[in-house]
Amino acid sequence: MNDITWEEPFCGEGSACFRIGTDESDNAYVAVAGAEDHYLTDTREALRTLIRDIKAGKADHLL
Repeated sequence: MNDITWEEPFCGEGSACFRIGTDESDNAYVAVAGAEDHYLTDTREALRTLIRDIKAGKADHLL
């Protein structure tokens, strides 16, 4: 198993906190804070694309 380096949690008001992590094999991870052993994983490039798309408003319909 890869050694994951987790960032500080991203939290919204009254909602769950999410954490993003990376490893040395160019993988990215997303988990609920406190449940880091149950994560979603993909490449760092996929995470970059997700973040760019969210910043561009492509997920605004979910708000």
